[in-house]
Amino acid sequence: MEMNNTISYIDRKSGEVVIENPPGGGMLSLLYNSALGLVTLNTLVKRKFVSRFYGFLMERSWSSKLIKGFVEKYSINMSEFIVPVGGYVSFNQFFYRALKVGARKVSKGIVSPADGKVLAFENIDSNFSFHVKGITFNLEDFFQDKTLASKYEGGNMTIIRLAPDDYHRFHFPAKGEVDETVNIKGDYLSVSPLALKSHLKTFSSNKRAYTNLKTNEFGDIGIIEVGSTMVGSIVQTSISSNAVEAGEEKGYFKFGGSTIVLFFEKGKMSVAKDILKNTQMGIETKVSMGESIEHMDNQPF
Repeated sequence: MEMNNTISYIDRKSGEVVIENPPGGGMLSLLYNSALGLVTLNTLVKRKFVSRFYGFLMERSWSSKLIKGFVEKYSINMSEFIVPVGGYVSFNQFFYRALKVGARKVSKGIVSPADGKVLAFENIDSNFSFHVKGITFNLEDFFQDKTLASKYEGGNMTIIRLAPDDYHRFHFPAKGEVDETVNIKGDYLSVSPLALKSHLKTFSSNKRAYTNLKTNEFGDIGIIEVGSTMVGSIVQTSISSNAVEAGEEKGYFKFGGSTIVLFFEKGKMSVAKDILKNTQMGIETKVSMGESIEHMDNQPF
């Protein structure tokens, strides 16, 4: 749910509505919701070289001076991470910081692949629309593959949005075997709700990476990492084609906001009821990596 230049979501544990104040929120609103901003966006900001240059700056040693203030402003719990605040050589290294072993409990079934805010949709078709956001989502455009698009017809889709202050490594949502990751070329538009309000086909035009996860219990799961404004790259750290476990690291995003989209085949998985209910109300639900996003009878939410 967005009001003016704010983003709100439901904290899943407390049930309270929280206002998110992302870095650069005012600039995003200007870029995506004004005539001048859209001209700037289409001629400059979404281009690859701009994201690469910004990524270059965030790799410089001087950028590490930004870390302490960022941690304090967004109340980031650094006790969960291997390296302390003063141990990073650049802001980018801090951005894709690694968790300590055991920092996240991994639930049974389908789990969130990342810390973020989730939306979920059931029974998607080939020309599915985000009724809340007003954006047309075409499966074939998204995958750039007609066979893949038809594979997920009638299935479920979850979208996990990572804000810049979130933990930016991503993990496997279930136990299974991994196929090769395929990169899909695209732009670097923002995935913030402030940007999505402008009705741009962001998810189908951004740079993204697709991986097929074969599971015994849930069929094939499509995992797609979507790049965003000022994200230098999507890095895959898991190169094994062998079996993986739920919660095992898959990769990370370099600097910027980012999104992970999961696709499930028809009849293979039921989304948690609280997430579906919040989505229908037009609001995201905050989840942590390893937290169940599947409907289970004994679920506390």
